[in-house]
Amino acid sequence: MRRVDIRKVVLGLCLVAAATPWGGTGISLALGIAYALTFGSPWLPCTARLSRIMLQLSVVGLGFGLEIGEVLQTGKASLVYTIIGICCTLSAGWLLGKFFGNDSNTSVLISAGTAICGGSAIAAMAPVLDARDDETAVALGTVFTLNAVALLLFPFIGHLLALPQDVFGTWAGLAIHDTSSVVGAASAYGAEALKVGTTVKLARAIWITPVVLCFALLRGSRERISIPFFIIGFLLAATVRTALPAYGAQWDQVAVLATHCLKISLFLVGLGLSREVFKRVGLRPMLQGVTLWVTVSGATLAALLALGIA
Repeated sequence: MRRVDIRKVVLGLCLVAAATPWGGTGISLALGIAYALTFGSPWLPCTARLSRIMLQLSVVGLGFGLEIGEVLQTGKASLVYTIIGICCTLSAGWLLGKFFGNDSNTSVLISAGTAICGGSAIAAMAPVLDARDDETAVALGTVFTLNAVALLLFPFIGHLLALPQDVFGTWAGLAIHDTSSVVGAASAYGAEALKVGTTVKLARAIWITPVVLCFALLRGSRERISIPFFIIGFLLAATVRTALPAYGAQWDQVAVLATHCLKISLFLVGLGLSREVFKRVGLRPMLQGVTLWVTVSGATLAALLALGIA
């Protein structure tokens, strides 16, 4: 008689729980983290790759729930704040890296992940910097940990301050690292927050290519620069919905399905937050990441409230 692998059984139950309509994005992430801390994550390479694919498909699917006009309008409205935020974050990250005594590559990778698009920015920047595997892993671990915190903390702060949906979506899109956590936090806050947050975040993620290109020119690197094609897919999906309004109900169903795929993606993301990740990061990189993120998040929210951005 074959012995039952309890880890696989629990994994299956957690996956089902994460995919149900009754569980939120925060619950899905928390289940993944709880599993990783309890049983470890022996399937990490597979789940990490699968989570990226599912996240990108989810983002494209969410595009079917939006009109291209409102996507472009939201992106245009947040353009100035995105540029200012990226420049200030990269500068502050460089100063904090010096202050905490982190090596140059790790400091730049953490700063880029905070300024632009979390793990995607780090993965794009690492070859240009000729970063070692351990430097990349430390930066990813730092940003990855803060992503998990953001998904759970931002909705709490938003409700505590009674932030309007559009203000919360803009704040999340500008201040949270990865697209997965932006979409997760925004969807937990409300439908309008999800629309605004996703659009603002993707407008911010577009800057991966020009920022990495600038660093490549400064470093004299000839590495190939990556382009976030899932953003193009999101825009095409919104364009299709606008061009074929008669199928609005069907497009809405696709967007709903995308939110369920997102929850599974966040569960898989949580599986990567194991005890080994915490051990790998170390104190000084985490201090830089936390200080930079708290500063950026606080300054962004203060600016939005002071300027009455809606």
